Amino acid sequence: MSTIVIAGAGPTGLALACGLRANGLAVRVLDGAAGPSRTSRALGLQPRGAEVLDRLGALDDLPERSVRIEQVITHVDGQPMARLNVGQRTKLVTRPGLLISQAEIEARLRDRLRALGVEVEWGKELLAADQDGSGVNVSFTGGQTRADWLAGCDGAHSRVRKAAGISFPGVAVIERFLLADVQAALPLPANAVSVWLRAGSMLGAFPLPGTDVWRLMSPAPGDADGLGRPDVLAVLKEQLRIQAGIAPSTVRNALWTSTFRIHRRLASTYRRGRIVLAGDAAHTHSPFGGQGLNTGLGDAENLAWKLAMVASGAASDALLDTYESERRPIAREVLQSTSSLTRMVVGRTLVARAARDRVFVPLMNRPFVQRLIWEQSSQLKIHYRRGPLGVRPHERWSVPGPRVGDRVPDLACTRPDGSPTRLYAEIGPRWGLVVPASGNHDVYVSVTARHLGTTTPATTLVPSGARGRHVMLVRPDGHLAWRGTSVASLDQWLRRALGTPA
Repeated sequence: MSTIVIAGAGPTGLALACGLRANGLAVRVLDGAAGPSRTSRALGLQPRGAEVLDRLGALDDLPERSVRIEQVITHVDGQPMARLNVGQRTKLVTRPGLLISQAEIEARLRDRLRALGVEVEWGKELLAADQDGSGVNVSFTGGQTRADWLAGCDGAHSRVRKAAGISFPGVAVIERFLLADVQAALPLPANAVSVWLRAGSMLGAFPLPGTDVWRLMSPAPGDADGLGRPDVLAVLKEQLRIQAGIAPSTVRNALWTSTFRIHRRLASTYRRGRIVLAGDAAHTHSPFGGQGLNTGLGDAENLAWKLAMVASGAASDALLDTYESERRPIAREVLQSTSSLTRMVVGRTLVARAARDRVFVPLMNRPFVQRLIWEQSSQLKIHYRRGPLGVRPHERWSVPGPRVGDRVPDLACTRPDGSPTRLYAEIGPRWGLVVPASGNHDVYVSVTARHLGTTTPATTLVPSGARGRHVMLVRPDGHLAWRGTSVASLDQWLRRALGTPA
């Protein structure tokens, strides 16, 4: 059995481990820290991120433990100028956006991984990695091991990336930001993110789970080097007074503080031989928009099913190359959008501030703009149509509904035994085969079983109330792999995608 070593026990590494283990792969997760982090760090769990956790069996009670954000209230010079409604149900988005500590997300993923028979190995920092054609020699604190594959999920300063010789070009976007999770009796709505903009400064307040717990964020002053915890808190309390007119005495104490520098970086490649990268090891960007953690979860889910199939021998090595082809353009787009958002919010020049205050902020009151922003930030619009597994240029597509590469909605379905279910309850480590009631289930099952094997069996489902004739093969990550009525066409797609012989 192939063994895969994952460096890094953050959300990306844990999600990847869960996906691989659910597919029957032997996994080791190494992390240099002494134990799990208890600090909040990243906060936003977008609808796409919640879907990934749900398919992994790790969502658990996170929605009930989270703060459901309904609005982003933006103030300009102390006056509320825009109320951006988020979290509302649309045709595309059926889950709310959640504010929950990264530590809580990691805890649920560790619980799921433990149920799959794997414990994180703490205090084992990766020191070196040397690969050859058949595997990777991994050295870590206190030992070494031989792995068939090594996955670098070890953050922006990834040692795996450096060991693989993969460059990480980029630039700083904004010099530095200050963060603090505080206990404070702030006179603010508990279901809204509040933002204040004034000239070249800003302040954000995010409600967190718990009694009177808030995240405060603001650009750091020019002399931010060496700021300690009391200094960070003092700056943020002063910004609270200046920006929002809230007395600093409302802040009782700080639970956690941090300073960070925003960088925009993208790995030159996501794979070199038997070493692959995911999450912050592959891309870093501004936290504005809450896209980072969710993009890492998307990387992990995309990589997990492909690496599982290649490592188990169910697919050729070429399938793994589609991971970068599909996910790197997503990261590039996130880098661009979050950098633009950061520059717009901070407004470093008079012209930028005027455009922000008089154009962009007022536009956020428009319903169609609100819907566009919410649906885009949800990450549910992500598709892989133009990727190597998408529709070929010469193929025409005129049938209504999802196109190859699109995310397939969580359809109400019926199992072959007649019991009701939903698509996302059936897929995850498995593929989904959605066959109309009038279709010949057995022949499609036979074709998929021949290609996918026993490690990733397809689940046969009948969409409830479906009248269409088309069969859909849904990938483990919820994207449409193939759609049609020809068994020969399905067989051809599977051979092309997996690299299996005719």
